[in-house]
Amino acid sequence: MTNREQTSLTGAQETGLATLYGRALDSRARHSILRDGAAADAVRRLDYDFRRTRINAVTAAGVALRARQLDAWTAEFLRAHPDATVLHLACGLDTRAHRVAPPPTARWFDLDLPDVIELRERLLPRPPGDYRTIAASVTDPAWLDGIPADRPAVAVFEGLTMYLRERDVRSLVQRLTFHLPGGQLCFDVYGTLGVRLQKLVPAVRNAGATLYWGVDDPHVVEAWHDGLTLLDDLRSVDMPGLEELPRAGRVQMRILKHLPGFRDVGRILRYRF
Repeated sequence: MTNREQTSLTGAQETGLATLYGRALDSRARHSILRDGAAADAVRRLDYDFRRTRINAVTAAGVALRARQLDAWTAEFLRAHPDATVLHLACGLDTRAHRVAPPPTARWFDLDLPDVIELRERLLPRPPGDYRTIAASVTDPAWLDGIPADRPAVAVFEGLTMYLRERDVRSLVQRLTFHLPGGQLCFDVYGTLGVRLQKLVPAVRNAGATLYWGVDDPHVVEAWHDGLTLLDDLRSVDMPGLEELPRAGRVQMRILKHLPGFRDVGRILRYRF
């Protein structure tokens, strides 16, 4: 393909290309988990050597399962609150707004750094409805001033917290829960062992990214804001749909589930506030 879209993303932003490729590979699988055809189309249009990510069928299925769970929680919240605000933070090149298909009464914000937003606006079709993008860092307090605090809200952030320092994760959670009138936070985390083993993750290593924050007890986050309550704590080794992984992935998860430390390497969390 000629005239493909160029990218100069590096570091943590470049790792978003690995998750994009994971969703694309999954979409081509015989038994696709996420069926994200828009991701496959974006990969075809992007001038990037996706071999750098080292994503294979097993890791692609894992990416798809994680995304599907966060999609499911977002969709569940929107069914209960059709006029909700959705904050999709560190959205990268994720097509969540397309997959979830929020009702026209909802308000959706995709937020990421300016170079990422610029690329996604060139690469991905704009979702219908009340949809907006915000070009800013999640750690910059100013962007939240532009979010109306007049509706229940769900904030979803995937592949973000581990690239932030603990003080920045805490600040983000506190700013969201103080500003918004109530709702849910849905995000994934690494355990501390996962952070220590980060150089074993090709997508992180090859992008020159660094992981900083990991948490082994998700209840510690509850202390960051009065009324913040853990609703769901899903270890990667216990995630719904693991039977859909390729056989090698199923075996790997069964082994990790019985190894102290390794069973806590990754989690998906949901909190109410």
